[in-house]
Amino acid sequence: MHMARNLSAALCALSLALSPMAVQAQPSSKPQSAKDASVPPIAVERTDEGEPVIVHEGEASFYGGSFHGKKTASGERFDQNKPTAASRELPLGSKVTVTNQDNGKSVEVIVNDRGPYVDGRVIDLSKQAARQIDMIEDGVAPVRVEAKPSEQPTEAVKEKVEAKAEKADKTQVAEKPQAGKDRDALSGASGADRQTGSGSDR
Repeated sequence: MHMARNLSAALCALSLALSPMAVQAQPSSKPQSAKDASVPPIAVERTDEGEPVIVHEGEASFYGGSFHGKKTASGERFDQNKPTAASRELPLGSKVTVTNQDNGKSVEVIVNDRGPYVDGRVIDLSKQAARQIDMIEDGVAPVRVEAKPSEQPTEAVKEKVEAKAEKADKTQVAEKPQAGKDRDALSGASGADRQTGSGSDR
């Protein structure tokens, strides 16, 4: 009799363990880390003289006041009243021009920190820099970030920007053939659509 009760209790426990509710209680995956946030790819353009220019387009944000005085990735203390910024792609110490694409206003900043770790964002500005491109009220803005080797403050940083541009340029060249194939495929489909669709309408 006791064995029957024990067997029944064991079966009930097993049934509960295998129920959908029990399975749902287990996390299916680890929460996404901030550092896993996606960042738009950088591109390389060239001036009329042939100088490579690193271009990074996406969304900008700016540091909250609580970060004032804290150490940055470069080792410097963050000062919200200086024209500095955080970037995940550009070398520390690099000088970049940030243009607010909503109003055309620009500001030059020095990258001294890493971030931002939010999907789609390319740069985090100090409050002073954000004020200069008139994005304080909105908090975020679509921007174009440019870095030229010839405008860097030191030879060491210039070399890092050149190396970054060269690497990004090679990536662009490697991706172009595939992009061309994709366009050809779409063009072929569009032609077929014109023959079977628009042509019949006429």
